[in-house]
Amino acid sequence: MPYSVVHSGIGIIGAGHMGVKRAGAIAESGRGALRAVADTDHDRAAALAKTYGADAYGDWRELVERKDISIVIIAVPNAHTAPIVIASLEAGKHVLCEKPFGISTDESKKMIAVARRARRLIKVGFNHRFHAGIQKAYEIHARGGIGKIMLVRARYGYGGRPGMEKEWRFQKKLSGGGELLDQGVHVIDLARWFCGEFKSVYGLIQTKFWRTKLDDNAFGIFRNKLATASMHVSTTNWKNIFSFEVFGDAGYLQIDGKGGSYGEETLTYGRSRLGMAPDIEVFAFGTKDTSWEREWIHFYDRILSGKGRLCGDALDGLRANEIVEAVYRSSDEHMEIQLPRG
Repeated sequence: MPYSVVHSGIGIIGAGHMGVKRAGAIAESGRGALRAVADTDHDRAAALAKTYGADAYGDWRELVERKDISIVIIAVPNAHTAPIVIASLEAGKHVLCEKPFGISTDESKKMIAVARRARRLIKVGFNHRFHAGIQKAYEIHARGGIGKIMLVRARYGYGGRPGMEKEWRFQKKLSGGGELLDQGVHVIDLARWFCGEFKSVYGLIQTKFWRTKLDDNAFGIFRNKLATASMHVSTTNWKNIFSFEVFGDAGYLQIDGKGGSYGEETLTYGRSRLGMAPDIEVFAFGTKDTSWEREWIHFYDRILSGKGRLCGDALDGLRANEIVEAVYRSSDEHMEIQLPRG
């Protein structure tokens, strides 16, 4: 059944880079109306709010209390996410929160419990699922276009920038973790989406360059009965990179780039011909990143229709955090870690 939405008003908490992206996606999509923006930096909230004719607040609680807002988007540093999500749910709002889904599995579970009691939806900001190349690849996989998945290989990296180690993402009290929790959680989520639940994890985290106590590089190997996925995420790539490859017993899918500074997004689809060159088809999706609009439309329409499971929901956020914690533990203990059963 459709969820009850008396008003289509939307509030954004956090007016930084991600808040700006989310506001733009709402406007582009034509779904709902941005009514309010909150940020501890009131001037920043006011600047974003003015662009879309919304109200500005320096205290997010004032936004959450508004009766004309049904959906709250939370784009704050990781450590602040859970309390705001919980308060928003308890106020009867549906929530889209940026990844990661809290900074621990304990936080994830608490948010899920509150959402169930409140009968409200949580969407985790896994916008990478909504990139055109990724969606096309998943469509091919879902129809059996590469057979049974055997392997996934992923690389995701920043070019780096001066003073990067001083940003909030490298402050554990705010971020909860380093590169693994930042870019790594996206790769982990995509690997789970294609391969299903993993059973075990082996990982290694390292600090290679930046003057920080958090990881600037992370490696992971995730396994289940049929598939093995490998991941390397890095803040020392020196040139932005996104590469996600899926190998089945009848072909492969290779996504390179994701628009913007990561380069044109392309998908290469190869159909296996043993002993011969594969049949190749290449899809190009340009350099504009429209994943934000597609993710927002999916969430908004799901609330109104009440039909189908969210793509990238609270459970996906919890599972990704379980793997993140297992990678950290594996790196500390130098052993493969078994994941909890779903």
